[in-house]
Amino acid sequence: MSEHRRKPSQPQGGGRAAARRAAQQRPGRGAGTGRDVPTPSPSGPYTEPSAHGGRAAGRRAAQRGSGGRGRSAGTAARGSGRPDKRLINYPRSDREGWKRFLPSWKLVSGTALGFFAIIIAGAGIGIAMVNEPDPNKAAKAQNNVFNWADGTQMVATGGSMNRQIVPISSIPRSMRDAVIAAENESFETDKGVDPMGIARAVWNMATGGSTQGGSTITQQYVKNTYLDSEQTLKRKVTELFIAIKLGTTVEKDTVLAGYLNTAYYGRDAYGIQAAARAYFGKDSKDLNPAECAFLASVLKGPNLYNPDGGIGAAATPQLNEERARKRWAWVLDREVEVGRMDKAERAKYTDKEFPARVESEQARGMTGQIGYLVDTAKAYVMKTKGITAEQMALGGYEITTTFKKEKVDALSKAVEDTRNGLIDEKKRPDTDTFVQFGAASVDAKTGALVALYGGPGWDHKYFSNNANTTGVPVGSTWKPYVLAAAMQYGTQNSNGRGITADSKYQANDLTVINNREGRPLRGKDGTPFKQKNESPTAYGYVTLNEAMEKSINVPFAQLVFDVGHDKVRKVAEATGLRPESMTPDNDASFALGTSTPSAIRMADSYATFAASGTHHEPFSVTKVEKDGEALPGFEPTKAERAMDNAIADNITKVLKNVVQNGTATKVKKLGRPAAGKTGTTDENKSAWFVGYTPELSTSVVLFRSDPNSADKALQSMKGVGDIPSIHGGDIPAEIWTEYMKEAVKGTPVTDFPEAEKIGVTADASGAPSPTPSAPPSPTPSPSMQPSNTPSGRPSSSKSGKPCKPWELYCEPDPTPTGSTSGGLIGGADGGPSGSPTSTGTGKPGRPGGSTTGTLTAPE
Repeated sequence: MSEHRRKPSQPQGGGRAAARRAAQQRPGRGAGTGRDVPTPSPSGPYTEPSAHGGRAAGRRAAQRGSGGRGRSAGTAARGSGRPDKRLINYPRSDREGWKRFLPSWKLVSGTALGFFAIIIAGAGIGIAMVNEPDPNKAAKAQNNVFNWADGTQMVATGGSMNRQIVPISSIPRSMRDAVIAAENESFETDKGVDPMGIARAVWNMATGGSTQGGSTITQQYVKNTYLDSEQTLKRKVTELFIAIKLGTTVEKDTVLAGYLNTAYYGRDAYGIQAAARAYFGKDSKDLNPAECAFLASVLKGPNLYNPDGGIGAAATPQLNEERARKRWAWVLDREVEVGRMDKAERAKYTDKEFPARVESEQARGMTGQIGYLVDTAKAYVMKTKGITAEQMALGGYEITTTFKKEKVDALSKAVEDTRNGLIDEKKRPDTDTFVQFGAASVDAKTGALVALYGGPGWDHKYFSNNANTTGVPVGSTWKPYVLAAAMQYGTQNSNGRGITADSKYQANDLTVINNREGRPLRGKDGTPFKQKNESPTAYGYVTLNEAMEKSINVPFAQLVFDVGHDKVRKVAEATGLRPESMTPDNDASFALGTSTPSAIRMADSYATFAASGTHHEPFSVTKVEKDGEALPGFEPTKAERAMDNAIADNITKVLKNVVQNGTATKVKKLGRPAAGKTGTTDENKSAWFVGYTPELSTSVVLFRSDPNSADKALQSMKGVGDIPSIHGGDIPAEIWTEYMKEAVKGTPVTDFPEAEKIGVTADASGAPSPTPSAPPSPTPSPSMQPSNTPSGRPSSSKSGKPCKPWELYCEPDPTPTGSTSGGLIGGADGGPSGSPTSTGTGKPGRPGGSTTGTLTAPE
């Protein structure tokens, strides 16, 4: 018999009975590979077992089976269904492979029950620990104190309104119906919370998304008690617990009264009683359904629905009025829809019945320019710190502004004196009504807003701030940006090199303007577009300096195409003008001032030229304290390089010429160095003067618009003050001069930095080429005549003085030859006259600028 068929020997000491008992033991984990169990040899017969056996050996073998090292036996054991003695059988010991990680239904249900038990217990504890809100505390507001730049108090606002907490019996049924219909239709039946709304809000909070307020009236009431808290998940959970508690323990009328007594309605009014007094001059119990629907509409967001206007470009009185009327009508319709007003009652309230408001108590407390100053400073604080209008209205802020009282008074006096001497609405009602003035003055070295004129005053029911309004085209005050862009980036005729103001352009009236491809622009009728000037004078080709001096339109209408509209926008934005205030049209009119920046922005932008290309963002606040603690973030704005100082100084040189010899000669009465530009738009719908000294930059705008009209459309100012045509060099320049006399009185007379010569002379296509005159004889003699042989080096400058060999920018008097070739004029060495300035000189801006951020040409 072979070895492979031979039976293994029986273990000694046990016999067959011992073997049977060993076999009956439950095989443990790794039994097949235990030390006392035979294992197959890879190449031979089974190995012999241990010589010692018996019952003891069998028991030991069975016990070792559960901890043995055999893999196959272990797998068999897990699948045998043996229960695990662990508290939580996971991963599961009675499953194989991936099934070990599949939880049992017992584990899932147990975990879920445990989780909900913890949530319920936590919610119970949280609800038990939170307190109900106190409407008296929530409605309490403090003063906001505004100071002049020197720290003396300007005005204290807020805190003076009637904030009496009224019971539900003093709140008309119509007010309750309007709010429930608009805010929370299910208020009377819900439990104080909207689970889906809460889930969305919590998720957004936890993931850093946009914050959301409570969706029910109960939640909004709770939210009103936490206006001074941060938008955090912790606060949202606290609000949730309070809302649940109120929804289950407090009467609905009590909750509704609490909400209406703590909500913010605008006009610094917290609570229904304060709102009724602020808007309608009556107690809350006397409100009619139309007035109730109005107040319910304002609750949507007073900053955007208070017809007085709010903070931001989207919150003008006009836009707010439109929104408020639409919301008012919607609330009334909604009341009908949910069964809280019948159709017959609704039919009484047409658009003509939109409630009239009383004069704002805020307005009565802030006379003259104070309202506009406070509004401007408040907007700056809110934007800087992300404070809401509701939080600001609660008060407790002490705000030190940049406004200087003596300068504000001087600017107001200059405007009012001019108005009183010019405007006579009774004598000339057809022309002198609705004439509006706006002005702003900025420290050229820091960007601090030192004075503004916003209008007649809040106490005269004029709430629009004309110093910060947009929508009034700036006219020819835009032309310096076109010239600065040409100096910075060059034109199509300069091979990418910056040009000088001595470059010549056609200036005749009704000249055809070519696009960047050199083809004529087309008008609406398809014929070539011809640009019109203010006057029909046949100027011929003039330098850009002269074109700026006389404010001729045609040269700049062509120059903007030669430079590129995008380059002009880039320069204007670098000086502080906002892109949204610039017209998007790439037409000829863009160069002539169809954009609509505010007076504040124009004054700040021109301050960049005064500061040799250094720009500071305008600011109106230097210090803010909340409840006695200083808030960070109100340091003066940082200086940024907007353009090369040489370019800015050359723009100043050109604008000084406008004052000395051009359209702004009235400014010479100031008696010290000044630069600026006049601006007038089509049909005399606006007139501007923006100018500066080395110390201050000031803008003045004049326009005509009915503040009570639906569209606030601009009207022509022809005939205003019995003047046939209003121009920027007239009334605006006079106001500017009278103000600046007082504003700079007592300060040393300083001049602007001398402008170094820059760029190349690049005439427009079609300009006549100059014929250089002959150089003088090598042997100078008074009696000698110049040679008739032309030379590549010009012999005289425009002033008639001979050019020196090292004077690279010296140019000859151009003598037309009839040539129509454009391009560069020869310099002293017969090549391009000068070097490009697009990379900047590297000099610091004067005064006090930095060399960082210089714009460079992309070529």
